[in-house]
Amino acid sequence: MKKRNLLVLGLTVLLSACGFQLRGTGEAKFALTEMDVTARNRFGPTVTDLRQALERNGVNVHAGAPYTLVLTREDETQRTASYTTSARSAERELTQTVQFEIRGNNDLLLMGDRLSVQRYFVHDTNNLIGSDQEAAQLRQEMRQELVQQMIMRLQLITPAQLDELQQTAEARAKAEADALEAAQQAEKAQPQQSPLQLPIQ
Repeated sequence: MKKRNLLVLGLTVLLSACGFQLRGTGEAKFALTEMDVTARNRFGPTVTDLRQALERNGVNVHAGAPYTLVLTREDETQRTASYTTSARSAERELTQTVQFEIRGNNDLLLMGDRLSVQRYFVHDTNNLIGSDQEAAQLRQEMRQELVQQMIMRLQLITPAQLDELQQTAEARAKAEADALEAAQQAEKAQPQQSPLQLPIQ
């Protein structure tokens, strides 16, 4: 028994030394220490799960943070992938997609991307309740995976990168504002045409 315990302990130490971790047991290391998170549906399950995941990883999620993660759109599509011979059940493909943006000071867009997850389940017309329960469970798992993908994506972002993107966005916004002002000034400088005088009969 002692030998077996020592073997298990030795394997655990060896796996830990090479960086192995069970899925879901490790915490992501974030360079970003604070961020606001919002969405069209501010109290929806995806944005709620994302806030909780960020807070668990030491990110201070609060309004007024220098950067804001915005879930701009969430979509779900479902299509029939294949039919069985009896045509009473079919394999369906379920796809969940989240589009997001990171905005900085003055609500300037710094970056944006799109994440997607696909799963398959069998829809059986002879067992609609069971099929619906399976689909509901699958949707929850897919949402958790989307949140995990988002966490992994945010883990790669540093404040220095966002600061650089902020400077680029500010320079672009200033150039656009200057171009608009120049166009308006040029329009004002053009002589106004007099109304057409028609000869009096």
